[in-house]
Amino acid sequence: MAIVDLIMPKLGESVMEATILHWNKKPGDHVKMDETMLEIATDKVDSEVPSTTEGIVEELLYLENDVVPVGAVIAKIRQDNGVEEIPPVSSEAFTPDIKDLPGEEEIKEVPYQPESSKIFSPKTGAARFYSPLVLNIAANEGVSLSDLEKIPGTGNGGRVTKKDILQWIAAGSGAGVKTATAASPESTPVPVSAQIAEQPAVSPKEEDIPQQQEYGGNVEVIEMDRTRKLIAKHMLESQQTSAHVTSFTECDVTNMVLWRERVKADFEKQEGDKLTYTPLFIEAVIKCIKKFPWLNASVDGDKIIVRKDINISMATALPNGNLIVPVIQEADMLNLTGLAKKVNRLADAARNNRLRPDDTQNGTFTITNVGTFGSLMGTPMINQPQVAILAIGAIKKRPVVIETRQGDSIAIRHMMYLSLSYDHRIVDGSLGASFLTAVANEMENFDVNRSF
Repeated sequence: MAIVDLIMPKLGESVMEATILHWNKKPGDHVKMDETMLEIATDKVDSEVPSTTEGIVEELLYLENDVVPVGAVIAKIRQDNGVEEIPPVSSEAFTPDIKDLPGEEEIKEVPYQPESSKIFSPKTGAARFYSPLVLNIAANEGVSLSDLEKIPGTGNGGRVTKKDILQWIAAGSGAGVKTATAASPESTPVPVSAQIAEQPAVSPKEEDIPQQQEYGGNVEVIEMDRTRKLIAKHMLESQQTSAHVTSFTECDVTNMVLWRERVKADFEKQEGDKLTYTPLFIEAVIKCIKKFPWLNASVDGDKIIVRKDINISMATALPNGNLIVPVIQEADMLNLTGLAKKVNRLADAARNNRLRPDDTQNGTFTITNVGTFGSLMGTPMINQPQVAILAIGAIKKRPVVIETRQGDSIAIRHMMYLSLSYDHRIVDGSLGASFLTAVANEMENFDVNRSF
């Protein structure tokens, strides 16, 4: 019977590795095609990996909590289809005697050095990619970016892996791990303890030894889960990356509210999905992005990358209080019904932990509905590497002055605040305010006679 390799799937263009959270199968278990084999986690999303064949689990090559590169073989499955695997023919039958080869000189054997052959030392000034896991370890251990550049990488293309940085840290504390790039003693990373060796050694007093933080009063200490740590990390990185500016406007969405109230029952009966406000907001945003394409861009050094595909990210709150941002790919190619179905599917998958890795990739513009929880407005953080995010506040009835043919009058209207945070490196105030005003006008001029 044939042995099939289960591969760690591609998890998006920027994701190079994933952590195995839990194996659903163990060696000897039977697994069906597309049945979940394991659960994995990346810095983007938790996901399930299905089996690519039906058979018996022969071997699991990694343990839970192991960090595995994309494309690596993680398990072997013996197909249960009655087909016997043909054993490979021994290579000895085809190996000629070197002495019998005409004109051959004496060949010297070179010993294979697996560790050094995998180590890659980047050229000075060359950019290197570091996974979120490696960056987290570096931050926790106080490893600077200049020190990261010194660490030899054994990963794909010389990438620094978890094992590499942990070995390097251990070497700095006296474990003595050698680096393949050390051409001389001067190029070997010097531990911090060696840098201050000239200072007189003083035995630390008991009060100088760091103690565990104590919290007074009646408190509950809760360790952040993995998702919350990643959210915190991404928010800080966004602040450090983009020059945040937020503009505000108010919007009269009375026409939109009345139309939805009139058609939502028929929509659900005909389409089998609820019609929320989110697809209506997304539809308006898409129309305005086409008028202001720089809002659908990203920054790469001194280059502005204007995205032609409009992939709308929608911030979604999870039952545990965490946040995930699934993406509607090519949202501009969908009509209102298509947007509604996509929004409902992604929201349901997010709340039930069924999002696929690709469901959170390649977003170009983000919408967050802070009004869902009663907030009137907000100043959202930009979802990197995008350059803008729109926050939609709660819809409230308010008395406002409106213009009529008979003159100004006061009426009860459904009003809403919109706030746009944008990257001032490429989106100036005039562009940001113009886009925000265009979105408000699009919503205010909603066609009450349209069909869905």
